[in-house]
Amino acid sequence: MSDALTYLVKARPEAMKAYFHFLKDAGKRLDPKTRNLISVITKVHAQTENGLRQYLTRALREGATADEILDALLMAFPALGLAKIVWAIDVILGMDLPEFRLDRTDAVARWHDVAPLTEVREGETTYFDCDGRNLFVFRRGATLKVYDSRCPHQVTNIPHLALQGNTLTCPKHEWAFDIETGRCIAKGDRPLTEFEHRVEQERLLVYW
Repeated sequence: MSDALTYLVKARPEAMKAYFHFLKDAGKRLDPKTRNLISVITKVHAQTENGLRQYLTRALREGATADEILDALLMAFPALGLAKIVWAIDVILGMDLPEFRLDRTDAVARWHDVAPLTEVREGETTYFDCDGRNLFVFRRGATLKVYDSRCPHQVTNIPHLALQGNTLTCPKHEWAFDIETGRCIAKGDRPLTEFEHRVEQERLLVYW
């Protein structure tokens, strides 16, 4: 939520409560994917970058593909116009989402060789840069947790300096996460994205 909306919620709570209730009720008969695709289009029409980032990631999480999102934008061409669609694509490309890369294969995800297991320290979180992706890896005994460094809110890349103890805080909107579990513990409502992993010949491999 933007700073302006946060302000209005505090300054005019009853009016804003009715507004959010209206929005929720208006789309309750739509499936989540369709509802978020429509929200993507409305954010592009208003050229609200933060909103576009937010609803784009929600649409992907609800099962929308990159091609479906592009189709939705192009189908809305009579209302949006080319300039706004181009603006939206610039924002999307800036998010560096693998789903939108032109060189993706039919099997977008694959295994990546991250590092020797000895570099993942016991009881600590290690930060890795692997094949253009930043990762946080937490190790407790035989248990490993591998997280995407990008915040699930608006795909902001969280730097390793944002980690204090076991708390990782996104600098953009202060969503905070417990690095041991990935759970969001402040501001937000979604956990860190956790990647599948395996260990082969004492090396950590991660799938994305």
